[in-house]
Amino acid sequence: MRRITYAGDTVITTDDVAEALVELTAAVANYGRAEAVRIPIVLEPSGRVDEAELVIGVGNDVLSAPVEWDADEPDFSEGADDLRAHESYPRRAEGAHLYAVDDEPPAQWDPDLEGFRDA
Repeated sequence: MRRITYAGDTVITTDDVAEALVELTAAVANYGRAEAVRIPIVLEPSGRVDEAELVIGVGNDVLSAPVEWDADEPDFSEGADDLRAHESYPRRAEGAHLYAVDDEPPAQWDPDLEGFRDA
């Protein structure tokens, strides 16, 4: 479980939601935008499940830190999946820029440009 600190307040959510939230926040900020999202949370001390609404992106800092949790962890996988389904969530094409360590990089690879150059 993770404690999310946002705008001077804190909420508790699962590791997978926190990870997806941090990744999405950085991606939205990278695009120079801010967007509203909802995440599933656990209310203290009752342990009741609810939702929090946050504005993420430019100017909205999100801190995720571990929290000791003795109770059963709720299944918030749907909430994490919703964040990962956001259009701004970073995605990597399968096999993009990958090659075996023992192999030479492709001829058009230019380390000074940190990527491929036109052939």
